[in-house]
Formats: sequence, structure tokens, C-alpha cells
Amino acid sequence: MHGRESAAGNLIQIISQSRQNTLKKVNEELIQMYWQVGEYLSTGSMKVSFGDAYIDTVAEEIQNAFPGIKGFNRRGLYRMKKFYETYADDEFVTTLLSQISWSNHLAIISKARTPEERHFYITLCIKENYSARELSRQIDSGYYERCMLSKEKLLPDPIKGLKENPFLDFYLEALDRQKKKENENPSVGMILCASKDDEVVEYAMSRTLSPMMVAEYQLQLPDKNILQKKLQELINMPLLEDE
Repeated sequence: MHGRESAAGNLIQIISQSRQNTLKKVNEELIQMYWQVGEYLSTGSMKVSFGDAYIDTVAEEIQNAFPGIKGFNRRGLYRMKKFYETYADDEFVTTLLSQISWSNHLAIISKARTPEERHFYITLCIKENYSARELSRQIDSGYYERCMLSKEKLLPDPIKGLKENPFLDFYLEALDRQKKKENENPSVGMILCASKDDEVVEYAMSRTLSPMMVAEYQLQLPDKNILQKKLQELINMPLLEDE
């Protein structure tokens, strides 16, 4: 067989592409279903007065209708409800939701703390085709915070070899437009690392500040120990209700 043309020719590539397209379509359908379930639960919860019992009843009825079905227990239904409520009024991402996996959505909802951070990681997932593990590693490393404050426009580890990253350039420029005004005093940034393993609170001073101005700012900034305590409280606050 050495040196002979492959009998399969381009069929392997055709089959591979078809399988990828099928998986993508299945993911799109799943995300749409989870969205609709979340919308149903969110709306239903507002109409009843028995709280958790409503979700429990729905979970039980689904199990009776589809014995052995996975993902639709109490915990799974709360996740779908949270998924819908997180993005229901967010026009930025409603058209992008089906382009990343459910596992990635769960990681973002659980770990990202602001709409801007969620936007950032959703768009990055689409661009870089992250697995849930890769995404979680980037979030836990505080990549969003580092990127927003870095003048070097940091690139995530898997794409450090790229010369350009149009998404990050756009995102940083948008942030600059939003935060900077003409004749504004030199800015002070506060880095809050969202990693559950490393709670970090640091101050980032503009290089244009004189030592005297830095000292003056430090007198006005909140105590770092207080910020660390508040950050830890925020990290420990559950976003997704478990069983």
C-alpha cells in the first residue's frame, strides 16, 4: 500500500466534516431546548407560590414521561432556569448561545461574575473552539481581568503564537471608549482575580502617576484586607442552585 493513492480519497474528510456538522446541529438543538425549558420554568415559578416544590414536581413528571432521562433532575432544571434568566434580556449573546456547548455555558454562568465577562468568554469560546476544561482553566487563571488591564493585550495560552487577535483588540478598544473621557484624571485600576484557588487584590496605577500621586491615591483606596474578604464572600456565593 506504500506509495499508492488512498482508496478512500477525500471520503475521510467528507465523513469527518459531516460528523462535525451533525454534532454542531445536535448542540444547537440541545441549547434551544434548554433555553425553552428555562423560559418555561422561569415563567412558571413566578405564577406559583410553592417555590422549590414546583421544580421538584416538574422534575418528577419529566422522569415519569421519560424514564431514565439524564439532565432533567432538580439540579439540571435549576441550571436551565438560571441559563434563561441570565441571558433573557441580553441581546448581545442571544444569537450566540447555540454556538458553544452546554458544558461551556455552565462554566461561564458558574464562574463569570459580570455580563461583560460572560460576553468576553462566550465570544472567546466561539473563536477558539474551547473545550470546557480549557475554558475553565482560562477563567480560573483570571484571564479576563488580566486582559482588560494589560497594555500588552495578553493572548490565551493556546493562541499565543498568533500575530493578531481581532476580537481582543475590539474588546479592549471598546473598554477604553467606555471608561476613558477627555481631560480625565489618571486612572486607578483594581484587579480582582475570580479564581477560587487564588484570591488576589492588587492596585494597578497608571505609569503617568508621580510617586506623590500614587501615595495620595493609596490613602483613598479601600483596605486590601476588606476587599479580599468581600471577594471571598462573592466567590462562595452560589450562582447555580444545587440539589
